[in-house]
Amino acid sequence: MQDPLSRLFSDYDHGRISRRRLLQALGVAAVMRPAIALGQGSCGGARAGTPQCDQTPAKLPFAATGWRTVLLDHFIVQVADYQKEAAYYQALMNWKIRSDDGKQAMLDIGDWGGILIQGGYQAPAPTPAAGATGATGAGGAAGAAGGGRGGGGGRGPARQQVTGFCWGIEPWNAKTVEAELKKRGLNPIAENNPATKFESFHVLDPGGFDLQISNGNSKNRRQGPANGKTPAPAPFEPTAWKTVWLDHISFQAVDYKASVAFYSALLGWKPGEDEGSQNQVQIGDVGDAIIRGTNMSPIAVAAREKAAADAAASGAAPSGRGGGAPRTKNGIDHIAFGITPWDPDAVGAELEKRGLSHSIDTGGSGSTPEALRTAKYQSYHTNTPNGFNLQISSVTKATRGT
Repeated sequence: MQDPLSRLFSDYDHGRISRRRLLQALGVAAVMRPAIALGQGSCGGARAGTPQCDQTPAKLPFAATGWRTVLLDHFIVQVADYQKEAAYYQALMNWKIRSDDGKQAMLDIGDWGGILIQGGYQAPAPTPAAGATGATGAGGAAGAAGGGRGGGGGRGPARQQVTGFCWGIEPWNAKTVEAELKKRGLNPIAENNPATKFESFHVLDPGGFDLQISNGNSKNRRQGPANGKTPAPAPFEPTAWKTVWLDHISFQAVDYKASVAFYSALLGWKPGEDEGSQNQVQIGDVGDAIIRGTNMSPIAVAAREKAAADAAASGAAPSGRGGGAPRTKNGIDHIAFGITPWDPDAVGAELEKRGLSHSIDTGGSGSTPEALRTAKYQSYHTNTPNGFNLQISSVTKATRGT
């Protein structure tokens, strides 16, 4: 039978109990356990090194392409009210609206990235398991605002979904790229814009997420100044912040090891240390992604099956990743952006001034203003008008990984 401590961490891992409930249950032991073990994945502390937290990387699904990811071209987000979302990002993050055609808006993220915000989102009907726990599928938003490197406060129901992302790669030759994708069984679908000389192909990753690969760069994707407008009024006074870095994408995966191996082989993303439930990868000089999710290694699967069999034999409720509603696809539950200027108290004050609920995230060093001031990792989570979990941090390219 699974021991009580392992079951406790398993319940936390699957969203069946909150972080506060976990700490209450751990009692004095929680004080002795390094906080980082709770903030950085679910395989720290007592679970580290257990079969359920097998750290063996997955084999590459195919031969590496040799491509390098050199640009975040854009995220694709579908929301219930795209104009409010666009106005919010323009005011809070100083992202410039490049275009608004009445159905979607394209915004520039500084001079290095973009986001396509589309309207028409309709929330899927919740499954019984999801309704019981407040969780959503991997493609939707997380159930709590603090689902980043650490923890945070609550949030309302999401009215959005990140449906895909587009990355610029080098070297680029459309015919060669298409042939290499087909060679790997990825069934590419072309999407081009001759007016801007933009070329790209869509494929699906191992969890069914829409991955777009392009020749995108700042010259062919963002020609001239972004002077677009959206009818929605600014929700508050603009900040003076500048978005300078893609701190991390929180990427929830059906099989995180398979996804790490896929993006490593296809786009040259560099894996970090496999923690047992997640792996933080470097996306070239563009930013980072924390790929999280189910540990589908043979050792972990065997351990879960044994735990389920033991639970069934004892009459206990099933525990582990086999329980609950299965994820149907990979998806993004939040994104963290580094901004300047950064002062933890000043940033918090600006969020307060605009009436934005927010929570502190230090990656496990504490969630008080005092802890934030001295933590190596400093950030806040807040929610957009459509319920997306936006994380704002101190991380820049120069401080990446420190």
